[in-house]
Amino acid sequence: MTLTIRPATLADLPLIAQLIRDLAEYERLAHEVRFDPAVLGEKLFGARPYAEVVIGELNGTAQGFALFFHNFSTFEGRPGIYLEDLFVRPEARGSGLGRALLAHLAALAVKRDCARLEWSVLDWNEPAIGFYRKLGAKPMDEWTVMRLDGPALAQLGAAARVSAA
Repeated sequence: MTLTIRPATLADLPLIAQLIRDLAEYERLAHEVRFDPAVLGEKLFGARPYAEVVIGELNGTAQGFALFFHNFSTFEGRPGIYLEDLFVRPEARGSGLGRALLAHLAALAVKRDCARLEWSVLDWNEPAIGFYRKLGAKPMDEWTVMRLDGPALAQLGAAARVSAA
């Protein structure tokens, strides 16, 4: 079996879109997928990319992906990598592809002098939690993820008194 991790290109956009939908289905969140493929392409591959994607292949067939971006730790004074999405198709699970994708990101984090690699996992996803623990990942039990989106985001943004570039 040949395992390959490669950077995604604009030509991979339909594949990335499908993998995102497959992930959402697995996470029972398909009803929340509402991206526009053209906008997704612009945000990933346009003049100012906001995230990066790597594709995981088994024997030349795409079977998974990781979408990630840089964050910054003020305490460390260094960047980090935040893994937004990691997905391996069910038929490829157990092949080592998920570990290879994470190892690729860990190596990238080291190369880019990042202080850490972080991600979130759904509380009910025990297989993933167990997998991550085996790799040495630690849950951040003291922290709660907060989100501002939709009308609340627009309302707070509209309340800004200082214009920003």
